Amino acid sequence: MSAIILFDGDCHFCDKSVQFIIQRDPRSRFQFASLQSDKGRELLLQYNIPDDTDSLVLIQNGKARLESTAALTISRQLKGFWKLTYFLILIPRPLRNAFYRWFASNRYKWFGKKDDTCPIPSPDVRKRFL
Repeated sequence: MSAIILFDGDCHFCDKSVQFIIQRDPRSRFQFASLQSDKGRELLLQYNIPDDTDSLVLIQNGKARLESTAALTISRQLKGFWKLTYFLILIPRPLRNAFYRWFASNRYKWFGKKDDTCPIPSPDVRKRFL
């Protein structure tokens, strides 16, 4: 089953997260698009996601999941012990998302923003980006 992950293309942490997911997704379930890309903006509109969304979005099975729910749903589908982090879904969503938003609001300060250059991915990885 294929799913699309929208991510902040300007964020170093988000970029590293995408690379992390790719390494732990041997079945290539996930495809990726930057929120800032034409495809990303199109999907935001299609799924009625607010324009000012600047963090992780998972689109799967016709539904969009945001913030901590998106991150935990993704982790559940990765190989290895990362699946176990899904138990955090038991924490009430307002608490999970409060922590998620706090982290997201500090990510540029802690990890920085990307400049205009980026490494060229291998053809296998490149085909996973929309």
